[in-house]
Amino acid sequence: MSSANGAGTDGADFIVAANRLPVDLERLPDGTQRWKHSPGGLVSALAPFLRSHSGAWVGWPGVADVELDELVEDGMRLHPVALSATEVRDYYEGFSNGTLWPLYHDVVATPVFDRSWWEAYVKVNHRFAEACAKVAAQGATVWIQDYQLQLVPSMLRELRPDLRIGFFLHIPFPPTELFMQLPWRAEIVRGLLGADLVGFHRPGGAQNFLWLARRLLGLEPSRGAVGVRTRPGVIQLDDRAVRVGAFPISIDSAGLDSLARKKETIARTQQVRQDLGNPKKIILGVDRLDYTKGIDRRLFALQELLQEGRIDPSEVAMVQLATPSRERVEHYQRMRGEIEQIVSRINGEFGRVGRPVVHYLHQSVGRAELAAFFAAADVMLVTPVRDGMNLVCKEYVACRHDLGGALVLSEFAGAAAELTSSFLVNPHDLDGVKKAMLAALTIDPAEGRRRMRALRRQVLTHDVDRWARSFLDALDPEHGH
Repeated sequence: MSSANGAGTDGADFIVAANRLPVDLERLPDGTQRWKHSPGGLVSALAPFLRSHSGAWVGWPGVADVELDELVEDGMRLHPVALSATEVRDYYEGFSNGTLWPLYHDVVATPVFDRSWWEAYVKVNHRFAEACAKVAAQGATVWIQDYQLQLVPSMLRELRPDLRIGFFLHIPFPPTELFMQLPWRAEIVRGLLGADLVGFHRPGGAQNFLWLARRLLGLEPSRGAVGVRTRPGVIQLDDRAVRVGAFPISIDSAGLDSLARKKETIARTQQVRQDLGNPKKIILGVDRLDYTKGIDRRLFALQELLQEGRIDPSEVAMVQLATPSRERVEHYQRMRGEIEQIVSRINGEFGRVGRPVVHYLHQSVGRAELAAFFAAADVMLVTPVRDGMNLVCKEYVACRHDLGGALVLSEFAGAAAELTSSFLVNPHDLDGVKKAMLAALTIDPAEGRRRMRALRRQVLTHDVDRWARSFLDALDPEHGH
């Protein structure tokens, strides 16, 4: 397609820029390549907007060192951004996941401040900004997603001052004292201020950002408290106002609800219980294998409950699904080893032949299979030490049309502010986690239904579509989407 000029006639009116495209390029063993859909909440939320607004998606196709032309897939224009193997290492595995990720997750692991990683981050962000500038029609709206692209808003504004630019951060924004450790702290804040609207999950993140704009750049932000989807903060910047707000993300709750009601899912749910030996209670954890998720802590809590005789191993089975993640990073390899060690210790001590207590799967599980696991689980454990929102807990709730099940949720997940009828825990407090697990396992069914009904009301009314609309309406109040 010919859209190399500043704002081509065939340019897109609505553009999403994210580190990854909604499809991944797969290299097959025989050397050929094919596109594979990457199922994500973000894709399902934004695809309808892209289709109806002659939209385009700018992102990396997931394979290093390939130059690809723009393509149309499922009614969306996809504009691939090429990354070299070195850039994948320095910009993505390095600065994005070795510096920003741990820093923004309360320094659960120590961030690495490497100047060559930063240089790669700047370079790749510039390439993304140029790609957006090339694809965008005159006066288009560009919505930039997440921590890998925090410099794109200001770089893009320099190239294309005619655009409406939004930015949303999908992970937590850290306390100001932690953010101040970053050698390039002012550059990141300046980068984000290129947007017309900067969005966070929680008001706390927005407040932190407003404070940093004053402290690092000497700007004068508004002083009132930021609300959820209301009362954004404002920073006056030369001739324009940057708004800073809180927009808690959600899921396609209606889609999951109807998936859980399907005959096949219900049959598979019963099969899951049977495969586990029909225990009285099933406990479930579903996480990306990441040190922020607190998987080890919940396993320690289970181990102690078994040792103290407060849980009978013949009556309870736990399933822990851990989706592979960042396999090449040493920290992750070590963590995987530690988790597998705890699992085998619990099973060695409390399992019987054919009846392990913990069923641990280090693999990806499809959406339909996941819905069956959610529907089968009496207790869902979501205990991250820090999380932007955490959508797994919302997915669990969306699958419980039977009003069964109980949710144990870390108060450090963004979702805790919305899902107040769950059993909220501090994941660092092992005794507190054990107490909540026991309470969830022994809850009176009527009380359990009351809690689940309240959780479902929240999740089904505040879905991902509402999140996208609330952000885009705030980004462009004159033209409701």
